[in-house]
Amino acid sequence: MPSFTSASEADIPALSALLSVLFTQEAEFKPDEQAQQRGLAMIIRHPDVGAILVARDGTRILPMVNLLFTVSTALGERVALLEDMVVAPEARGSGIGSALLSYAIAYAKTGGIKRITLLTDQDNHTAQHFYAKQGFTTSTMIPLRLALT
Repeated sequence: MPSFTSASEADIPALSALLSVLFTQEAEFKPDEQAQQRGLAMIIRHPDVGAILVARDGTRILPMVNLLFTVSTALGERVALLEDMVVAPEARGSGIGSALLSYAIAYAKTGGIKRITLLTDQDNHTAQHFYAKQGFTTSTMIPLRLALT
């Protein structure tokens, strides 16, 4: 049975490998191991910024989810952005991703988080169905981005 925990710095190589799987599937991103490891380290070293939660099968990480924290002025409360969620291809369909997402939602509630927002590709109906099963709904708002590079 898998165990659910927060990631540590020692997990960064495994987490980066999972992110590379995710970023090959997303339309807007491409894998960049150095950037991924830098971002993961920032989150792990600063728990006020976010949390990276994992499910371990022994020493192996199968899924990961990354929550980033902010404050909603509309709610006057802390909220989170579900920035990344990925399940290793060989573990998909096993229920471990759903179990980790349930754990992440409970983790957020315990931490006083009042809302979780996420983005997924418009044509990724599998992911949309997955999140809908966990209670996520579509928003009437649309995402806009400005790259500052």
